[in-house]
Amino acid sequence: MFYDFAPQSRFLLGTAGYPSPAILQQAIAASGTDIITVSLRREGAAGAAFRELLTGLDIRVLPNTAGCHTVKEAVTTAQMARELFNTSWIKLEVIGHADTLQPDPFALVEAARILCADGFQVFPYTTEDLIVGEKLLEAGCELLMPWGAPIGSGQGLRNIEGLRAMRAWFSDIPLIIDAGIGAPSQAAQAMEMGFDGILLNTAVAKAGDPVGMANGFRLAIEAGQAARSAGLMEKRDMAAASTPIFGLASLS
Repeated sequence: MFYDFAPQSRFLLGTAGYPSPAILQQAIAASGTDIITVSLRREGAAGAAFRELLTGLDIRVLPNTAGCHTVKEAVTTAQMARELFNTSWIKLEVIGHADTLQPDPFALVEAARILCADGFQVFPYTTEDLIVGEKLLEAGCELLMPWGAPIGSGQGLRNIEGLRAMRAWFSDIPLIIDAGIGAPSQAAQAMEMGFDGILLNTAVAKAGDPVGMANGFRLAIEAGQAARSAGLMEKRDMAAASTPIFGLASLS
């Protein structure tokens, strides 16, 4: 459950950078997603035509504050997005480092507190830091979106142990991996670890075949979730024969 919405798919898909609106539409359909993210800057560049395309999809829109570097900028962008898309949902990004696009934890928490008090349902883009996570929840967020790796890097889950610790510590909080996923296998790995969803954009939009890649991610996320639900076998230090030695026929 993501706030007031129970998605059928655990795949959240970004809408920026596709070769054409037609390919974007096809990729969204192939992904099976219930939720798409939209940057207010992207909306501003495309205007009414892009908004009409989104409306025709009959799918939940998660506006984001991509590109914001200050609390004021993020809050203002969120307020504009609420008016434009008629939703209290906002993916909150407050970037603090130009090279890694790592969120500014201090500005992020402050902006989250302001927006939650104003009635927003905030999806905060954060790191795997447990203290920042606690502060975001105290600010009023009901879920967290830790990065796997820097935005658009395709590096996958760079800090496996940190993410495992976050999953264990926030056992009852929805956690969505946001940013850094570059291959379906990485998405499956995150789902096997118990994360509740995957948000990505670049790995699909910039693929040679975005529609095929969207389908590949859909299958991988479904497989990872199914494996987690079924119960993964534990790793062992030693080999364990699948066929027991006891009872084997002697052929000597």
